[in-house]
Amino acid sequence: MRIVLAGGGVIALLTAVECVSAGHEVVVADQADIPFSGATSFDRHRVLRALHLDDPAKTAAAISAHHAWTELEHLLSTSFYEQVGALTALTPEKARSAQEMLTAAGSKTEVFDADELAAEFPHAGFAPGTGAVFESHAGVLLADRVLAACAGWLRWHAHAELHPHRKVVGVDADRAEVRLADGEILRGDAVLLAAGPWSRDLLAPELSEELVLHRQTMLYCDVPPPDAAAWAATPAITSLGTIGGAWLVPPVAGTPLKLSAASACRVVDEVGDGKAPSRWREHLIDTFAELIPGFRRDWLVDTRDGHYLARRSTLGPMLAILGDRVLSYAACGGSSFKFAPLIARSLAARLTGADPAPTGLEPLDRPLVRASGVHPTRPALRGVS
Repeated sequence: MRIVLAGGGVIALLTAVECVSAGHEVVVADQADIPFSGATSFDRHRVLRALHLDDPAKTAAAISAHHAWTELEHLLSTSFYEQVGALTALTPEKARSAQEMLTAAGSKTEVFDADELAAEFPHAGFAPGTGAVFESHAGVLLADRVLAACAGWLRWHAHAELHPHRKVVGVDADRAEVRLADGEILRGDAVLLAAGPWSRDLLAPELSEELVLHRQTMLYCDVPPPDAAAWAATPAITSLGTIGGAWLVPPVAGTPLKLSAASACRVVDEVGDGKAPSRWREHLIDTFAELIPGFRRDWLVDTRDGHYLARRSTLGPMLAILGDRVLSYAACGGSSFKFAPLIARSLAARLTGADPAPTGLEPLDRPLVRASGVHPTRPALRGVS
């Protein structure tokens, strides 16, 4: 089969790798470089952790994703998964419940009470009185290395074509065709629109209006040399236990310390540049100045704003089946990145006519089919020629 993929982020590239590995031909088209440094999935690092409170199926899926990423390192002959573990701040009651769920799913865990946490990680800035759950089957994915490895593997494969700087302006859901800005039509036996912030308008209003655009500000810091050893031994911290949802990614494999918070994420109407507005930069600086002992403004070496889509009703990703083997998948930031190998396997199965194995991820296992409000005889995508 010939599979056409519109998009150059982690979902499109890993789905292409899955399809090629299964013996199919793939064509990948994107508006910019492949990989594209402005894509939702492009960043220095992303956290991979298993814990999803009160959701055993999603927790088990995350553990499966952990093993899938280690397999991909072997396939792509590179290293991009730093298994430094992950800490999540929780109350003692929730910590015990979380440990039981993680253990049942097969993940090694350890619970720290407030005193143990403060003694072990005095530099990290956990909220006073907070304990945490530590997951050893977790860590940091070097996101830019993942994308580069996928693109490099595909670029040298005989059954893959990469078309950078070829903007997709239309998809025909009935003919399984992709129309490019220069007028060329890419035809396939199946099509995946890996919808990102820039391609949301390719969807019909019934679908595009279901997707909400978010913008997140992040700080990147160099830690002082006297603190380097402590930070190098720090796991990813998905929650510091604060009301504002502060979290951090430690400096691993030459990357800077990454700081952000849920309070720095907001809904916006359109995609802007990647420059962080001073208001949100100062908000994060003030947040971490109160949390991290010794944190100073001169730690800051860079700021970045990322954009991602999320389904309005669930705040997660959205998979829509638009026609016979024509799919649209809109990712949701870091959540979709960590599950990307499982998502790619499921999408590749659907595109090639196989029965996708259950993943434990509801948006994949129960996709939208000709989304509500879209008449079955009408195209579910814009730009039909």
